[in-house]
Amino acid sequence: MTETTLKPCQSIPVFRAVDFRVVNGANLGDPISFAAELDLDDTYELSKTARQHRLSVFSDDSGVFTIAADTVLGHPGATLHLDSCLTMMSGTGQTTEMLILVEVDGNGNVTEVYILPLAALAPRIGYALVGIDRDNADQKFAEVACVSFSRGTHITMASGQQRRIEDLNVGDMVLTRNDGPQQVRWIGQSTVRAVGEFAPIRIKAGALHNEHDLLVSPDHRLFIYQRSDALGAGRSELLVRARYLVNGDTVVQQDGGFIDYFQLLFDHHQIIYAEGIAAETLLVDTRTRAALPQDLHDALADLLSDHGDQTHKDLEVSEALLKHPDAASILKRASTR
Repeated sequence: MTETTLKPCQSIPVFRAVDFRVVNGANLGDPISFAAELDLDDTYELSKTARQHRLSVFSDDSGVFTIAADTVLGHPGATLHLDSCLTMMSGTGQTTEMLILVEVDGNGNVTEVYILPLAALAPRIGYALVGIDRDNADQKFAEVACVSFSRGTHITMASGQQRRIEDLNVGDMVLTRNDGPQQVRWIGQSTVRAVGEFAPIRIKAGALHNEHDLLVSPDHRLFIYQRSDALGAGRSELLVRARYLVNGDTVVQQDGGFIDYFQLLFDHHQIIYAEGIAAETLLVDTRTRAALPQDLHDALADLLSDHGDQTHKDLEVSEALLKHPDAASILKRASTR
């Protein structure tokens, strides 16, 4: 029997369903739930005491989501279903999408429902349910899971040239840390509202020896080589999620407006150089596969089936090791000593 392998953990900030209840409509007083129990035009409000909490999620080779051991919400080991993507509309006509995730016990009974808003939710604002999409929730989740660079990011080419990411083409040769020059297989692009889970992390010039600011998606992992083990990780090579470096000064989350995101796909998961910072490229796994166009799946089926086998997964640093007022400065110093 083939052993099922778990893919890298992803942390997502969610609300409990009980914090988002119907204030007007057929289900008055009820919390948000899975699609089968919802009615269009019901109006919801977020509780003024509601707080987002971290839900850590693994996915296996079959695409089944499991709650990870380091989660804040939920029961580690429990199965998590991605139920639907809902569209809510405020009184001003602004729409907000949210993903509904359902935790079940060993008997398949629902134990908890969570919402992952794809834009900021505010209390005391009515949100009318205007859309229920059960077919494309996986694609929306994939967009959250994909690591992305912003427009304007300078990528180091195989020649040493610095080229803006929007000027790259499929077939271009990019310098990778482990495998030298490698060919770009696919370039994804999307424009999203820079709010909530899509608000980029800005690593200001000099924060990690970068000449220019680098903007990446929150879960984008950066490669750091420590000359001294400043974090107590027990190794020199680290992968650190950008969101864990936010310090309100040299590393900030930039909320508001819109942002153009780009994804780079290679034959294997790679570490490349963006604004001089070593950073990962798109990893194709059960979380992100739905973000790729179908023709790419067909053309690269054999290649993508084991794309994640070289994921550098043993290098990732947990959030707990980065609980410092300014982890970015600590890592910057450690990389030069």
